[in-house]
Amino acid sequence: METSGERARSALPFGEKVSEAVVSLYGCLPKKGKPQGREVTVLAAFLISSPSQELKVISLGTGTKCIGRNRRTLKGDVVNDSHAEIIARRALLRYLYSEIQHVYNTHAHSNGSVLCDDVENFMFHLESDGLGPKRLKMKHGWQLHLYISQLPCGASPSSELALLHDSPAKQGGMMCSSMQLSYSKEESLGYMSVNDGALLSYFLEPIYISSVTVGQSHIASKSSIIKDEMIRVMHERILPLSKLMDPFQVNKPLVFVAPIPPEEFQHSETALTTLTCGYSICWNKSGLHEVILGTTGRKQGTSAKGAMSPSTESSLCKKRLLESFLSLSRNCLGEHAFVGNSYRELKDKSQEYHLASKTFKASSNFKNWFLKPQDFEAFMAL
Repeated sequence: METSGERARSALPFGEKVSEAVVSLYGCLPKKGKPQGREVTVLAAFLISSPSQELKVISLGTGTKCIGRNRRTLKGDVVNDSHAEIIARRALLRYLYSEIQHVYNTHAHSNGSVLCDDVENFMFHLESDGLGPKRLKMKHGWQLHLYISQLPCGASPSSELALLHDSPAKQGGMMCSSMQLSYSKEESLGYMSVNDGALLSYFLEPIYISSVTVGQSHIASKSSIIKDEMIRVMHERILPLSKLMDPFQVNKPLVFVAPIPPEEFQHSETALTTLTCGYSICWNKSGLHEVILGTTGRKQGTSAKGAMSPSTESSLCKKRLLESFLSLSRNCLGEHAFVGNSYRELKDKSQEYHLASKTFKASSNFKNWFLKPQDFEAFMAL
């Protein structure tokens, strides 16, 4: 039976329901990694809604920092960009790896998963027609939603907001497509900060974001200003991508404005009196909970003596994401598992994604996309 509190929440505007769910979960997390004193941070999260519109947070991230050029490595063992949107999205990738493995292990109907539950959907197509693997997809009627505690700064180039493939994000801008979620040109990195979801395209059909909810600001006092800016960024600059090839498509999510977030997520109003928190919290529903020091890209508490130890590597670094992919490949594909390939080679072998990515970056609004040197993705799993 529905309680009075549940009835009250169900009557709230959608953006407010999203915000309440995210802030409530954040409040339940331990103090470690949260802003202290005059510090502030950014909060981002992904949620899913069931056919009955029940909302659940499945991944969450905080943060405003990234590493400097002198901390970049060729091993994929640090998190280059620890802004909230990227952390939340990488935590989502790990959640989806867990979901795929769960579906594979059950071999049957898995009511707890948001993915279609026929394991044969993501076994390799063994016929000689070169179609590659069949993939899972999100169950009918389920939707993915994004929450960000503040409007990303600046007017950035944009494509449609979708999910699961190379998706960069940052406080400094938002841009989205069937491969891209948002983008970051960070001077200390020297290139656009791009997340790593191409490998999931071997196992999943594209999953598109249905809505984006942004926390309101005291400065942008009218929610219509925020909504108009988000629509301009996400909808009006995607026309060159209208001919993306199947299975990718242009997606235009709904935009909602949430109430002003708690004080520790308020930046623009307090910039002269606050400091940005150096830590990033990453959490997902499958059991991940870490705190990353954004300026080093490694776990909180890393000592100078053991700074390069594997134990300091975050679950969200590319090396660990590659390990998750290869483990899933072995478990799901058996003798057809991927072996002997670098991270870059595996991304390039995902042909549909690779072609869509090239189309995206060649379009008029994104042709100046700054790419990282190829050797930063030439590493292999140990």
